Amino acid sequence: MSAERHDALLRHMKRAVRLAVRGHGRVEPNPMVGCVVLDAGGRDVGAGFHRRLGGEHAEVEALRRAGAAAKGGTLVVTLEPCSHHGRTPPCTDAIRAAGVARVFFAARDPNPAAAGGAEALRRAGIEATHLPCPLADELNAPFLRRTIDERPWVSAKWAQTIDGAIAAPSGESRWISSPRMRRAVHRERGRVDAILTGIGTVLIDDPQLTVRGVTARRTPIRVVVDPRLRLRADTKLARDAATGPAVVVAVRPDELEQRRDRREELEALGVRFVELPPEPGGLSAMLRALARDFGVHRVLVESGGGLLGAMVRESLIDECWVVLAPTIAGSASAPRAVRGLEPSAPASMHRRRLAGSWRRGDEMLLLYR
Repeated sequence: MSAERHDALLRHMKRAVRLAVRGHGRVEPNPMVGCVVLDAGGRDVGAGFHRRLGGEHAEVEALRRAGAAAKGGTLVVTLEPCSHHGRTPPCTDAIRAAGVARVFFAARDPNPAAAGGAEALRRAGIEATHLPCPLADELNAPFLRRTIDERPWVSAKWAQTIDGAIAAPSGESRWISSPRMRRAVHRERGRVDAILTGIGTVLIDDPQLTVRGVTARRTPIRVVVDPRLRLRADTKLARDAATGPAVVVAVRPDELEQRRDRREELEALGVRFVELPPEPGGLSAMLRALARDFGVHRVLVESGGGLLGAMVRESLIDECWVVLAPTIAGSASAPRAVRGLEPSAPASMHRRRLAGSWRRGDEMLLLYR
């Protein structure tokens, strides 16, 4: 393949990635997928993306829009086309029926039930080529995490001052970020399956952990990491458990048994429980249980530094959304976003890669992976 041809295909693949992102919050646990169809002369004749769980796949939508122009052409898609019957028929059948001559896909499907699409296309005489694309790798990372590690993709979010404080020395954190930035956070809340926090945050701030002020694509459950079952019945989360989004409390098994009266009181209010095994590995086991028992595929963590530090130690934070506010706290006693790691030198600190940045007035939103 010539360099010019390769670059042209990558441009189309990047467009397919941008299309795929439109499905975020509506397609999970399916992957976000985008597709572009080119005619035999290389002209863009159709595009599509996976819009909702159970709806037609990106390839089917793009081929429908391309119509007869797809015959002899090229299909560019972010994920290897499926060759199995799931909620919809195999995409490989639609590709063969359309007469497409070549398929370029950015990522191989790790799902054993869906893998093998490329080989099925080759057996049908269609050229199927893996075309790596870093943007597509970013897009598919949450799906790969769920499929391979059987745990949700975990995003941590916090707002901080220029000098790294997430609250005043008193613990007051409302509000470090602006209303505009908080709306952006609520949009992200409305695209995940669970909002997770620690019991310390609940007892101090008494949060609702709901999506407000924006149109939510999903209704996330509220999860509280509460090893010793200190959640009170008079908190907003407990009072709202029966009528609002589900509330799930992660508790050590021995505490569930010993604090039976409190457990029964909370259960009567609608609170549900998941076991939090003792460390090490307890948080990882909890996340797998959330995926298995509650259908959680994406988690947004909004907590204090203690819980975030524990999750970093277990390598459970996949990405960090950091809001940088144009203020300075200037206090050694002001809380920080992550605590308890105690690196011996800069070389032993946990490193992250800057994957994106957005400016909103004097504030910055930084995405680290």
